[in-house]
Amino acid sequence: MSSRPPLRRIAVLMVAVALALTGCGGGSDPAASDGVTVIATTTILGDIATNVVGDSGTVTVLVPVGASPHDYQASAQQVAEIQNADLVVANGLGLEEGLGDILDSARSDGANILEIAPLVNPLLFAAAGTGNGEDNGDAGDDPHFWLDPLRDAEAAHLIASALAVLEPETNWQERADVYARELAMADGQIQEILGAVPDDQRMLVTSHSAFGYFADRYGFQIIGVVIPGGSTLAEPSSSELSNLVSEIRNAGVPAIFAETTEPTTLADSLAAETGNSIQVIQLYTGSLGEPGGEAGTLAGMLVTNARRIADALS
Repeated sequence: MSSRPPLRRIAVLMVAVALALTGCGGGSDPAASDGVTVIATTTILGDIATNVVGDSGTVTVLVPVGASPHDYQASAQQVAEIQNADLVVANGLGLEEGLGDILDSARSDGANILEIAPLVNPLLFAAAGTGNGEDNGDAGDDPHFWLDPLRDAEAAHLIASALAVLEPETNWQERADVYARELAMADGQIQEILGAVPDDQRMLVTSHSAFGYFADRYGFQIIGVVIPGGSTLAEPSSSELSNLVSEIRNAGVPAIFAETTEPTTLADSLAAETGNSIQVIQLYTGSLGEPGGEAGTLAGMLVTNARRIADALS
């Protein structure tokens, strides 16, 4: 596991600096802006929040497209934005490892922070069947809920409820309903796409333990992960990698699924080590794709992932 600096002290200092900056002359008054101001930690949550907020406010995303939420560090300006926002939508359950202390300090100072993952019936890592061919004993709940579009619909309604407290005149739930229908259509499309994958081929080897919700929703088995645990910051041991190579050979899987937010070097090496003709396919997990692209929205990202999985396994 990679070591991290003492972020608590850094977080407190950044909050103090940010508050000092926003207290100086010339700063804008957040209350004077049009509509509600919402901060979302990830592009995924940003898409959900944007569909609920609509033209009744602004949504700002902290972690940029293509970056991993596991290790992202906020700037002083972003800390100030967190403090001044009407609502901060975070994932929670340890996903934002690099933002955790910042969010904790902001909450202590009165920031309005909504953590989604604990509220959408989270799965346990072990219950999701993750690990290098076996139950790896991960403790706690899996934060990667957004790979299940039905839970994403729940997230939209949670955001709508939080906004209704701030501004009850707007029908936020109606907007969440519209977005939920879009996600339901994506879910139906995903099921149709994945219908091409035979039952005995519904096995996944992934970069890290991020696909438990996908597997649970669509009837897949995760037989191994390259990086053990639910974070991309861990480091696999040589024995774990060796065991995974054996699992891949024994199962005869045709692909290892890597992630767009991380290098594929380790997955490429494992694929070569098996001695089989194994593809390394990148999927969107911690970030949407570029705006306007096939994975530029959450619904588009989920459907794109399904197509890539089906193409590799069917």
